[in-house]
Amino acid sequence: MTVSRSNARFSPQGVWTALMVLGVAMLAFAGGARADIAPFVGAYSGSAEVVQVDGTSVPRDMSVEISETREGFTVTWTSVTYRASGKVSEKSYTVDFVPSGRGQVYAAAQKKNVFGHEVQLDPMKGEPYVWARIDGTTLTVFSLFVDVDGGYNLQQYDRTLTGGGLDLRFQTIRDGRILRAVDTFLERS
Repeated sequence: MTVSRSNARFSPQGVWTALMVLGVAMLAFAGGARADIAPFVGAYSGSAEVVQVDGTSVPRDMSVEISETREGFTVTWTSVTYRASGKVSEKSYTVDFVPSGRGQVYAAAQKKNVFGHEVQLDPMKGEPYVWARIDGTTLTVFSLFVDVDGGYNLQQYDRTLTGGGLDLRFQTIRDGRILRAVDTFLERS
């Protein structure tokens, strides 16, 4: 068996060209592996009657805005609750999501570390651990809280594309029990 050694020489331009082709191929692969947020981009709003643990229902207005960013996407959602006492409570949240390197799973970029990079919050410090995934026509945002006694509270927002808007399914799960579930339609603005 004879093994021959090639006398091929690599020029700096040839190496640079090969690296550029490899880089473009890696970007194309990474882009193909990531799910596309574009179909979800827009503003949506709607209302629902939220049934409380005690069986009473409370009207709630809900809205969400989904926008594309340079590195991923942003989800901003607001809920306005109207109590029988006349009290109105409004809560808004905004979370930026960036690719996690795991295909259709996105990490929340909620604070900057000492190097200026966006990182997750720490659930062991009572902060929510948030992530998102795109599965076909459904964008799901998860928010996990760890209680001081080690129990957990998970909020899950499934937003599924439908004609003219999104079907929203929201659930709050505490230690395996569904405490609250809301199903409603959010119309595209």
